Amino acid sequence: MELRSSQWYAGEDRNAYIHRAWMRRGAPDDSFRGRPQIAIANTASDLTPCNAHLTGVAQFVKNGILEAGGVPQELPVVSLGETNVRPTAMLWRNMAAMSTEEMLRANPVDGVVLLGGCDKTIPSLLMAAASVDIPAVVVPGGPMLNGTFRGAPLGCGTGVWKLSEEVRAGTLSQEDFARSESAMIRSAGHCNTMGTASTMALVAEALGTIVPGIAGTPASDARLSEAAQLTGRLAVDLVKEGRTPSTFLTKGSFHNAIVALAAIGGSTNAVVHLLAIAGRLGIELSVEDFDRIGSHVPLLVDLQPAGRHLMEDLFRAGGLLAVLRQVKDLLDPEALTITGKPLVDYLDDAEIFDPEVISVRETPVQDDAGIALLRGNLAPDGAIIKPAAATPELLQHRGRALVFDSIEDFHERIDDPDLEVDADSVMILRGCGPKGYPGMPEVSNMPLPTKLLEQGVRDMVRICDGRMSGTAYGTVVLHVAPEAAAGGPLGLVRTGDWIVLDVAGRRLDVELSAEELAAREPSAAMTGAFAAPTRGWERLYVDHVQQADTGADLDFLVGASGSEVARESH
Repeated sequence: MELRSSQWYAGEDRNAYIHRAWMRRGAPDDSFRGRPQIAIANTASDLTPCNAHLTGVAQFVKNGILEAGGVPQELPVVSLGETNVRPTAMLWRNMAAMSTEEMLRANPVDGVVLLGGCDKTIPSLLMAAASVDIPAVVVPGGPMLNGTFRGAPLGCGTGVWKLSEEVRAGTLSQEDFARSESAMIRSAGHCNTMGTASTMALVAEALGTIVPGIAGTPASDARLSEAAQLTGRLAVDLVKEGRTPSTFLTKGSFHNAIVALAAIGGSTNAVVHLLAIAGRLGIELSVEDFDRIGSHVPLLVDLQPAGRHLMEDLFRAGGLLAVLRQVKDLLDPEALTITGKPLVDYLDDAEIFDPEVISVRETPVQDDAGIALLRGNLAPDGAIIKPAAATPELLQHRGRALVFDSIEDFHERIDDPDLEVDADSVMILRGCGPKGYPGMPEVSNMPLPTKLLEQGVRDMVRICDGRMSGTAYGTVVLHVAPEAAAGGPLGLVRTGDWIVLDVAGRRLDVELSAEELAAREPSAAMTGAFAAPTRGWERLYVDHVQQADTGADLDFLVGASGSEVARESH
């Protein structure tokens, strides 16, 4: 087997000399002769707090690579911290994928171990690996330990949304709210609810890109270090066997990922990420597939935000494999994992150790809990809702629209005591899609009007062309496509219009005729708030980003370019 890195290191000419000499720095000759060079694409960063511990995880990966005869090469890559970056981390998911892809292609590496955790990091790493198509395996950073506050579980993210609303309602003091801050984040790792980070780790395992049984291992658990070391060994074997993403990821792999997404009650953000990953692989995956495959899958995991428990509980209760064993008949039996074995081969011995956390198929937390796809004259290309996180009584609803033309408009008016709103109103926030914001931020789960919170209202129908945090909850219709900034009809709705939500019928409509809608003009307040960058990444992004229903990738990044680099650098 000829290693890809030999194109740099083999031979006696000037170029091979340059490549070896500058990399040598004490390394013996055999480091460059026949030993697989394994990159460790590391998203560790102090400004991505959920990934800050990955430098320690990388050391165990290195140990495993060396044990298997490979040469580890740590490669820092773009890291996106969901809680810090403005205007939204999603704006840079595609940039992170593109930069990682290009660095893997440009460097003398034969395979890669992908270290991710926080929301956009695992998706961007998988998009990159799919497009360069060298052997790649993920080690997820793992969730933080459970938080508690006032004797009850406190989930990061979910607790923020709940407690902040209680402060606004006057039922929680500002002092107690501040005290909860240090109780929420009590260890290394990403969010411990079924937010996007936890979801993408579990879904990536169901997809086949993580060694089965690893995803969901807490960040501070020594078993994650062991798994990292074993994955380092595996990475060397992957190179020897030539197992690249394109050789084992299929439509069936994505089928299994969608089943897992529904069974765990995972984040709606997984939809745009899986669509984008499939697009890089050339696999035909549509937003309809999430409804067709997942909508009738039972919810089996009782985890916040849709339930009671947290990720540490899921791990001790049996983890993802125990969940998937319950829905084994719904999985594609031929879909392979990174080990070369089918996913279903890992399920027969998977036990549920705590039925309070993981339910058996016969007594699910909720029937038919997967993500639902809505269409109608408000969402010609689709919108999605997560029934497991919604109020059942609101899944069939008719109410008058209360329209906000921008996030600034929302913040300016939402606490106005004279705001014309009641519990039946349908709150609409627009201008928050990929182009409009830009980047499709997590603002769809709008805080409720203070006047209604004080009356005891805790959920309302909300509609937006943006996203929401996977840690959030509520009757929220999101990812509306086309977005308002792309000419979608959401941009034509006016306050007072009647909105009809029918989740069972898969409809989202405004009660206006096609002629009435066509006669309307978008409001100047809305169009004036759309993003209009003149340079840099934002300009490139706004000019080329696709809509949510296809994964919000850049049009020129869809597909793959392979790993070949024909020309030398000197």
